[in-house]
Amino acid sequence: MTDKLKLIWVYGISGLFIALHLYLMVTKDFYWAALFPLALLIFILYFISLDKIIFLIVLLTPLAINIQNFDMGVSISLPTEPLMIGVLVLFFLRLCFDGKIDFRVLKHPVSIAIFANLIWMLFTSITSQMPLVSFKFLVSRLWFVIPFYFVGIQMFREQKNIKPFFWMYIVSFSVVIIYTIYKHSNYGFSEEAGHWVMTPFYNDHTAYGAMLAFFIPVLAGFFFIKEYGQGTRILSAGLLIFFLLALILSYSRAAWLSLAATAVVFLIILFKIKLRWLILSGIAFLALFMVYQQQIFDKLEQNEQDTSANFVEHIQSITNISSDASNLERINRWQSALRMFRERPFWGWGPGTYQFMYAPYQRSAEKTIISTNAGDLGNAHSEYIGPLAESGVLGMLTFLFIAITSIYTGLKVYRKASSRQLKIISLVTVLSLFSYLMHGFLNNFLDTDKASVPFWGFIAIIVAIDIFYRNEKNSDVKN
Repeated sequence: MTDKLKLIWVYGISGLFIALHLYLMVTKDFYWAALFPLALLIFILYFISLDKIIFLIVLLTPLAINIQNFDMGVSISLPTEPLMIGVLVLFFLRLCFDGKIDFRVLKHPVSIAIFANLIWMLFTSITSQMPLVSFKFLVSRLWFVIPFYFVGIQMFREQKNIKPFFWMYIVSFSVVIIYTIYKHSNYGFSEEAGHWVMTPFYNDHTAYGAMLAFFIPVLAGFFFIKEYGQGTRILSAGLLIFFLLALILSYSRAAWLSLAATAVVFLIILFKIKLRWLILSGIAFLALFMVYQQQIFDKLEQNEQDTSANFVEHIQSITNISSDASNLERINRWQSALRMFRERPFWGWGPGTYQFMYAPYQRSAEKTIISTNAGDLGNAHSEYIGPLAESGVLGMLTFLFIAITSIYTGLKVYRKASSRQLKIISLVTVLSLFSYLMHGFLNNFLDTDKASVPFWGFIAIIVAIDIFYRNEKNSDVKN
């Protein structure tokens, strides 16, 4: 085809599209046709540059809006989850027609842990009390894990892709933070408004705070990577202060606790405290708790400090188990989940079913002012107790297997990294994951794109470093 003929085709197709769009807009009031070129571009990128689709999803994740129909048990995050479904379908099509498998990835301990968790979720979906809900939950887990773990590992073979993955989420998340703080300022930064001003982008302050705590170690680490240049380091420092301010204004006590615990872990790693001392300290702490547990609970029950706009009082309310509605409701959810587990300890009730099944397992003495008889307020508030109720003991153990192997691999990569830059990246990635895993004792968000995209992506970064370039001498991540 000559250049002249190509030009004719371009002008012809463009003119046809403009004419069709004007016709639909004027006569049918249909404006969505304007998005057709963008949809076509995205479709082409799936086949020629899948990594750009992954980056696009990461960029859009903080800005995505969740559409939910509780009665049907259906929810979807737009526009990110449809894009993830496209990656999932393409992955399986390529697997069927290409058949190329990297056995180094399949045999990695983290991958084995993920396979074990997914297989057990499949079994418990078959035995589920609500199979349609459970299989939908399983499929949604696949469209998180496949794009951001398995496709992500292959993408991170190119070291230059690690830094953009971080920044895509940080940049768009910064837009959400600006929106949230501005909206919050209209209500005088009150504690009550701090619970919902991040909507519609994040459901509430707990999910928002969890992701703030997740990315704070990354921004702190970027400041110490000299190869990134002065401009990037100054920007990282500024954003770090900005994220810390947003975390304070989120009034998310769980996020504060998770970041504090992450800081302790950082000091343990920095000062190379031996594992045996940590184990001995843990045993001593547990022994003291068992001896003085009655006095401890008596003391906690005397704390009647509720949540407050005063930060000191808000921190004090963390241990209020006598009158704080948020704390008591969380305990109510945990107790309900444990009762569900005791009734079905092996198979559980089915993935994703807790929110539909926990109502009869509430006790009137444990209900709070925010409890409902219908039990329609969401999940179990724990990444560990939730799977225990939904998929039995193996559901919780396989998730713990993922957590332990990921952290262990990250620490191993950190110790053996062949460059300072790679050492910092592996460290902040581990700290971010640890922050979320600590937060997971009090909340669970891995059924949402907001948390799953960075969570599985960060695990993929750790595994990619471990497999492909942990021992390379020239393993600097390019700017």
